[in-house]
Amino acid sequence: MKTYHSPEVLLPDGWAKDVLIEVGDDGNFAKVSSGKPPPDAEALGGPAIPGMASVHTHAFQRAMAGLAERMGSPEDSFWTWREVMYSFIKRIGPEEALAIAAQLYVEMLRNGYTAVAEFHYLHHRPDGKHYARPAEMALAMVRAAQSTGMAITVLPSLYAYANFGEVALESGQKRFASNPDMILSMLNEIRAAHPENHDLRLGVAPHSLRAVSPAMLRDLLAGLDVIDPTAPVHIHVSEQVKEVNDCLSWSDRRPVQWLLDNMPVNSRWCLVHCTHVSMTEAERLAQSGALTGLCPTTEGNLGDGIFPFLRYREKGGRFGIGTDSNVSR
Repeated sequence: MKTYHSPEVLLPDGWAKDVLIEVGDDGNFAKVSSGKPPPDAEALGGPAIPGMASVHTHAFQRAMAGLAERMGSPEDSFWTWREVMYSFIKRIGPEEALAIAAQLYVEMLRNGYTAVAEFHYLHHRPDGKHYARPAEMALAMVRAAQSTGMAITVLPSLYAYANFGEVALESGQKRFASNPDMILSMLNEIRAAHPENHDLRLGVAPHSLRAVSPAMLRDLLAGLDVIDPTAPVHIHVSEQVKEVNDCLSWSDRRPVQWLLDNMPVNSRWCLVHCTHVSMTEAERLAQSGALTGLCPTTEGNLGDGIFPFLRYREKGGRFGIGTDSNVSR
C-alpha cells in the first residue's frame, strides 16, 4: 500500500481540499478521503486531477510522425497525408504494431493519459490476406496496453467502401476491408482471449459515413446490442470539407445532420473531429448527449480547421480529447 497527499484534488463531486489517496499493491485506488491533514505520505504538490482518457487514437501512426511534415505542393492536404500513411502501413505487422503501441502508451502515461480508445482499422496483412486469427492486430494493442499499465477500449473499425455510394476500396485500403459479421466476431475473439482483464473495454468504430453503407451500419449496431447494449460507438465525421460536400451530393445532408436524422445517436456515441459542422449541427449534437472527440494536435497538424467549441459548450455539449495520429502526446 502506498499513500499520497495533495492539497487539492478534483473528485467526482468537485474540488476537495487535503486529500489522502491510498493505492493498493495492484495499482488501483484503495481509498480516497478528503479533509485529511498531511500524514507521513508522499506529497503530490499542487492541484491533482484524474488521469486523462484519449478518446481517439491510432497507435501505429506514432511511428510515422515526421514523414508527412515536409514542404510539398501548395495543394497538399489531409488527402496527400493519407497516401503517405497508406505507403507506411505496408511495413507494419503484429510485432511492429505491438512495439509502436507500447512505446506510445508509455509516452502517454508520462503525460497524464491513463486510458485510450484505440480506433483500430489495420486488420489484415499488407497484401490484404487475413491473419489466422482475424483479431491478431487488435490483440497486439491489448498486449501493449497490458504491458504498460494502460487501460484500453478496443474499437475494431468497420471499413467497407472508399467513398459514399459504396465505391469499391482502393488498393491502399485492402488491409482495412471488413463487414459487420467480421467486426462482431473480433469482439468475441478479444473478449474470449482476455476474460479477466478489467482494464479492457470493447466497442465498435464504423470508420466514417463514406466507408460504410446505412444498411451495414444498422447491422453493426444491432449485432453490438446483442453483445453489449452499453458498448461505445465511435465514428470519424465531418473532418474534411470534401467529405461534407460528398455527403451532400450523396444524401442532401451534411454528415452530422445525416447521423442525427438516421441513427440512434446518444451518450454511447463519440463523433470524432466534427471540424466542419454548422451551428445547427453543433447545437443538435450537444442536445443528443453524444461525445465530440476533438483532436486538436492532429487537426492543427493537418490544417483541418477548428470545431465551433464555444457555441457547443454554451449548449452543454460533452467533449473529450483524442491524440489521434499522436504527433504530440
